[in-house]
Amino acid sequence: MTESSTSSQPPSYTSSHPYDALTPDRVIDCVESLGLLSDARIFPLNSYENRVYQVGIDEAQPLIAKFYRPGRWSDAQINEEHQFALELADAEIPVVAPLVFDGQTLHEAHGFRFALFPRRGGHQVELDNFDHLEQVGTMLGRIHAMGAARPFQHRTSLSLQRFAIDSREFILGGDFLPRENVDAYATTTAHIIDQITPILAQDWTTLRLHGDCHSGNFLWRDDTPWFVDLDDCLQGPAIQDIWMLISGDRAEATAYLDTVVEGYETFYPFDPAQLQLIEPLRCLRQMHHAAWLARRWEDPAFPMAFPWFNTPRYWAEHILALREQLSALQEPPLTLGAV
Repeated sequence: MTESSTSSQPPSYTSSHPYDALTPDRVIDCVESLGLLSDARIFPLNSYENRVYQVGIDEAQPLIAKFYRPGRWSDAQINEEHQFALELADAEIPVVAPLVFDGQTLHEAHGFRFALFPRRGGHQVELDNFDHLEQVGTMLGRIHAMGAARPFQHRTSLSLQRFAIDSREFILGGDFLPRENVDAYATTTAHIIDQITPILAQDWTTLRLHGDCHSGNFLWRDDTPWFVDLDDCLQGPAIQDIWMLISGDRAEATAYLDTVVEGYETFYPFDPAQLQLIEPLRCLRQMHHAAWLARRWEDPAFPMAFPWFNTPRYWAEHILALREQLSALQEPPLTLGAV
């Protein structure tokens, strides 16, 4: 797995944090710059990496306005995300794709890049409901069948360097860790990287992925799972979109896996060899998540949303979880149909 380059085009701001300038009036001004008329009703939605609002539209259904975090993605990367979503929607795969205005999905006004989406209601998919789980697997099979048609050119790739090595270096290079936890974190993460490097270095088939396939990124609507956020779409092995759907002890995890794969293989073949990637990918996610919180700590929204982060208790528990992952790497991988 290799890492693709990322070039950013951050606008200039004079406030202490870029989103400080994104006032309700500015949100409405941005939406109305596309020729829409807002009824001035605005409601912030649960999002931290970006800023997302439901905005009322005069004599029409409200729309969802997503303001991209400055400096994170280039225009080319965002447009590639949008094109992937539109491609899936055109194939009648239930994804919430951006709206097109004058042939464009990515817009800029008042120094902010943003996109508008239709509002979709629904409730969270029940991943312990086998009917729901099989349908999620079916939709993932359809997404991956299209994702395999051609690779991303601009989006990042799922890589050891970006998700583990860079995350470790960022944590150790800052002042996040309590002094008494530095050695434990450094040693444990070094052992994890040593263990997973040979596995991730194999020549895995990759394709265009959703990238962040957890329950919060689905909505159950019209007896169908809708995929609502492709912000983390990337190039990687298919199992990345599957392993987060699987939980419980070995018997439970196998039952969940069998159910997902049953739906998945209706549209795309599943490679059982990729099951050995599950625990290494879980390591990448744990290390990357801690570094993500650390990198975003200067954003005022993060200390309010994650007050437990950057406390001695958090780091002790994080290191314990990493040690448990180190042990999990020694266990045999899951197999289909085995209890």
